[in-house]
Amino acid sequence: MKSAREIIHQSQTTSYHYHTLQNGIRLVHRSTSTAVSHLALMVNIGSRDEEENENGMAHLIEHMIFKGTGKRNAFHVISFLENVGCDLNAYTTKEEICIHGTFLPHYYDRALELFADIAFHSTFPPKDLEKEKEIIIDEINSYKDNPSEEIFDEFENLLFQGHPIGRPILGTPESLQSLNRQKLLRFISKNLDTSEMVLASVGNIPFKKLIALTKKYFEPESAHQKHTQRNPISHYAPRSLHIERDSFLSHCLTGVPAYPSDHPRRLSLELLNNMLGGPMLNSRLNRNIREKYGFAYSLYSSYTSYSDTGWLGIYVATDPKTLEKTLKLIHKELHKLRDESIGVLQLARAKQQLIVLLAISLESGLNEALSIGRNMLLKEKIEPIQETIRRINSISKEELLETANEVFNPKLFSTLILTQP
Repeated sequence: MKSAREIIHQSQTTSYHYHTLQNGIRLVHRSTSTAVSHLALMVNIGSRDEEENENGMAHLIEHMIFKGTGKRNAFHVISFLENVGCDLNAYTTKEEICIHGTFLPHYYDRALELFADIAFHSTFPPKDLEKEKEIIIDEINSYKDNPSEEIFDEFENLLFQGHPIGRPILGTPESLQSLNRQKLLRFISKNLDTSEMVLASVGNIPFKKLIALTKKYFEPESAHQKHTQRNPISHYAPRSLHIERDSFLSHCLTGVPAYPSDHPRRLSLELLNNMLGGPMLNSRLNRNIREKYGFAYSLYSSYTSYSDTGWLGIYVATDPKTLEKTLKLIHKELHKLRDESIGVLQLARAKQQLIVLLAISLESGLNEALSIGRNMLLKEKIEPIQETIRRINSISKEELLETANEVFNPKLFSTLILTQP
């Protein structure tokens, strides 16, 4: 693997290229000389765009686009790329549906043709629709078998109670059963906006050739504007909830609303989150709770940002007997971040750690394609990594302290606990 220094130096000599089709679909590309290429089609439609009686619709659409188009049945859809060794997949979040593929560079033509076909010409066969609803219900039930995953869905519902962004992406068995083909088509017509569709590419193809192929398959599609606006999040009140679960451990998630994706202090919060409970073994939670007291094997913090909001949460799975002590220790670490200014050497190390994690993420071309596609839904241009690094290095200890006091307000924390009856 390249060193962080080598990756950062390479990023300074590469750049992203942009093109907008006549129907508003945007293309962003970074040329590479790698053996494989990556393509992602990011659509600005997610579960937060659903009405209450549509919960699970966006995710169901993601499943159904692979079930046939006007010229391909389901077998031909999945075989068109996979028969030549390509990896094809998709996912749904609160704010986007994404189709992505990894393939040898000479299959760009094939990948773009298929992406356009399933994005605009899926037929949503009623027979397959009923089968997929049952499959998703099994998926929902599998989450309930895994409290460490279930708790994140339940916590967002607690945090954003009454708002669409708090509802589960998968929906519920009851909401899924009420969905039909006509409702799917109406949802797409209501929410699709071609100017909010992005094709993100990282691979070995000349940009002019990529533009020509993209025009060939995507420009014949008519421009389309959505007819709805997303509901803003206007109110928050902290809540605490205990849910009974037949589990040996108690699972707890405590957290607060935080900055949206474009907030000027987002990187300060990223830095704080990494110091508090990031993936490294020297995080404060790991050192001062897991290592010192042995209270928890699974203990970390995470920061999730959306277009207009976000949240920071701390998750722990521990013996019910030590849960109360663990929560007190967690809030002790939060108190330190609010009250104690970080030292110069400690701040420099924290910045370097975050920069290296950023550099490591660039090693994956697929992760990069997904990241730039997601960012292009919110921005006109991709921020170069050297600018991100400059902004990280410019964070002062005073800014960190102000950010910690603004976000980690102890009066605003909500807490969800899944525990034994």
